[in-house]
Amino acid sequence: MSDPLPGIQFIGTQRSGSNLLRVMLEQHPAIAAPHPPHLLHIFMPLLHLYDPLNEQNYRLLVSDMVDYVNANPVPWEAVQFDKEAILAKSRQNHIFEIFRLIYEAVAKSKSAQYWCCKSMQNLFYSQAMEAFGLNLKYIFLYRDGRDVALSFKKAIVGDKHVYHLAKQWKEEQDICLELYKQYGDGKVFLLNYEKLVAEPEKCVRSLCGFLNIEYRDEMMQFYESSSSRAAAAAGEMWKNLEKPVMQHNTNKYLKELSAEEIEIYEWVAGDTLQALGYALSSRLLHPELVSPEAVLRYGEENKEKKKQFMATAPKNDIEKRQAQLDILQSVKTRNTTR
Repeated sequence: MSDPLPGIQFIGTQRSGSNLLRVMLEQHPAIAAPHPPHLLHIFMPLLHLYDPLNEQNYRLLVSDMVDYVNANPVPWEAVQFDKEAILAKSRQNHIFEIFRLIYEAVAKSKSAQYWCCKSMQNLFYSQAMEAFGLNLKYIFLYRDGRDVALSFKKAIVGDKHVYHLAKQWKEEQDICLELYKQYGDGKVFLLNYEKLVAEPEKCVRSLCGFLNIEYRDEMMQFYESSSSRAAAAAGEMWKNLEKPVMQHNTNKYLKELSAEEIEIYEWVAGDTLQALGYALSSRLLHPELVSPEAVLRYGEENKEKKKQFMATAPKNDIEKRQAQLDILQSVKTRNTTR
């Protein structure tokens, strides 16, 4: 068997410019960076449904993961998955092995030297992936968390209250900072979103140096690519991928979040904001904003806002995700009848 291809793994929090960076990297012939189906985020919590991971259940897991990729809202171009080949190439029955072989298949179809996974939640599995032996380099892409919260409030995914968004962002950035300390700058590339949009070519040239590949001019023309058009057509969240870099897409929270929302956010995540070089915008004069009673209220408000958002979400966005939801429902239903 040939040696595994090296991978590039994004870490951080969604709504931080990761799709922008992904389509930039996808333009390079050395990198295969398909739109993510979030395989580990979806299937790691379901592994107990395949226990024990014997030959029969492993075959089932391979089939389900491949089907899930094939149902992705943004199709993976120019790759046809062979489930039997994945089984034959598997060195052991493990979810990380399937994950690797799926991404390697798209890299080999492009004759690329790297595969790239944008699923930022994989930061929670980094230690396990390293122990398994995946050959990874990490890109820690981070953005002002208050702008991340504002973006999530408008997106079909995620929480909708700034308290919960601040908790998530803080937890994920803190883990990424620890991974950076553990792995070092030879393995983890820190990329600030605000710098990326202000000086995209400079940042991407530096990233190419980290990856030991030559910079390509077409990386700045990402918005003209088929991968950008496909993503933009698949959902409201990705519509900006058909546009050049939006260089002033920063500090929007100052106008669009209320003073109370900003203060709540900074009570929760202020130390992490400052650790990443962001100044606080409030004086933190109202600790009652994060009292236990307030937090309980935010939980109810968050549930209600999520429910309201889904009721008014664009029909196309929901329909594009239905095929994957059907697969997950089938997996859970099948298990209860086994």
